[in-house]
Amino acid sequence: MLLALTASQPAAGQAVVDGPVASERDAAAVSDVVRAMQEAAELTDTAPWGHWGDQPRRYAAWSNHSNRLVPVYTFGLSLENLGGPESVYRDAARLEALYGRLPEATLNPRADYFDQTDIHRLQLAAADAGRRRIIIFVFDGLDWTTTRAAAIHAAGRVAYDSGRGEGLAMLDYRGVATDFGFCVTSPANDGTRADVDAQAVRNPGGRRPGGYDAALGGSTPWDPRADATYLTGQHRGRPHAYTDSAASATSLFSGIKTYNDAINVDPAGRQVEPVARTLQRRGWATGVVTSVPLSHATAAAAYANNVSRDDYQDLSRDMLGLPSVAHRVEPLPGLDVVIGCGEGVESEQDEQQGRNYEPGNKYIAGSTLAAVDAAAGGRYRVVRRTPGTDGGELLAAAAAAAAVKGQRLLGLFGTSRGHLPYATADGRFDPVVVEPSEGSDTARLRRKYEQREEYLAADIDENPSLAEMATAAVELLDRHERFWLLVEAGDVDWASHANNIDDCIGAIATGDAAFAAVVAWIENHGGWIDTAVIVTSDHGHMFVLADPQAFAATPDDR
Repeated sequence: MLLALTASQPAAGQAVVDGPVASERDAAAVSDVVRAMQEAAELTDTAPWGHWGDQPRRYAAWSNHSNRLVPVYTFGLSLENLGGPESVYRDAARLEALYGRLPEATLNPRADYFDQTDIHRLQLAAADAGRRRIIIFVFDGLDWTTTRAAAIHAAGRVAYDSGRGEGLAMLDYRGVATDFGFCVTSPANDGTRADVDAQAVRNPGGRRPGGYDAALGGSTPWDPRADATYLTGQHRGRPHAYTDSAASATSLFSGIKTYNDAINVDPAGRQVEPVARTLQRRGWATGVVTSVPLSHATAAAAYANNVSRDDYQDLSRDMLGLPSVAHRVEPLPGLDVVIGCGEGVESEQDEQQGRNYEPGNKYIAGSTLAAVDAAAGGRYRVVRRTPGTDGGELLAAAAAAAAVKGQRLLGLFGTSRGHLPYATADGRFDPVVVEPSEGSDTARLRRKYEQREEYLAADIDENPSLAEMATAAVELLDRHERFWLLVEAGDVDWASHANNIDDCIGAIATGDAAFAAVVAWIENHGGWIDTAVIVTSDHGHMFVLADPQAFAATPDDR
């Protein structure tokens, strides 16, 4: 049943040498077409094959999120009751209830799309229907256009210009009934201010409301009429807010619209319960896996509550079952499995995290690590990146030991930037490092996002892959009768913020390989009869694919 799983794991060994991985750059340039494309675009600020934003002559005119419709793929579940005649966007009363008002130009009697909050309902419906394993993959920042670029590169041909597509494991797999649709990601509003210490919202309603105008944004993700200035919130006549990862993840996991920066609180700051905690109250085990810091917005919103996504240490406390600023008296029970990154990211102060911030690791306080560690009487077997030790093997051994002893599992990995090493489009770990012209858009974005990634062999060897993280999580969680798991490919978003299509395609391939690994595990552990998988995104970016054939090119085509 796995013949359709064509995704390839990043081949770390191909690029690891003594010293930076980038030392193989000369040899890689002979065969790495996408790398050469990215380098040329960064140096010249223009590219004939695509651009970010609404200005075709500028390669990097936009570096933030967009209001694009994002794809949803389901396996073992149907989407038929969400879109089309059932779409919330065809019903004024339901729209008003969803947004807290009827958004301007958002009611659409012909809408085939549904809303991101419907994914929350879909997960609960799967549990009510008897599924005992629910796994949701969130490719942070993925949209239909970047998916298509990655699929074309993987397949070596331009196979589609609309619809679900083909060329990646998540597009091709047919080992179980599968469905495809797309949803709106708009938040309730942008510009709400919050007080972290008081856990209170200061200006409910924010500065800019959300909504979705299909006449401007498109009725499908591939609609050629879509207006980029609208999708990036810059349309003067219809400036609907685009979402951030916190508001969108809250929609995915708690089923409400809220303000940008909110983690499972409503527009007024009242706490809501995410699906993982709902299922946990019913006896389910729960877990989170991410390729970026463990308490970043998407992973945190799977479980925690906070008026601000930036209160990382308190979000970690919620995720691990310790008292936090949001749960001072009665802490949350905590997740059973947390595997992510953030190792080695230190900060002496962080005003955004409030008065209880502890100098040290930015994402998880030292006191938290000490309190949860089973070696000191806590509930978690803690495994961290260790010099000279293979990260995948270390994590698998820790998961096996936790299973034997009935412990929870906390895995903390990453590079100095807080995430797993970026795989590039060719499967190596050698992101483009060039010196763009001073004053150029690329130079400005490089400074803003500090996108200068070079890795030593140890960075590759000592970190597990996202596929290894996901496999360790399902192995341990399956010791329970029922489990819910989030797997986040978070580096798609980071690469897109940096306008780096080479890293973006590599990140999509990394997430696709994790999907393939989990599907292989499912087929070897009872099959699909009681399992449901959802693959989606929290929001899109604004990459415009002008020449699809360029991503299918071989070295001889250049």
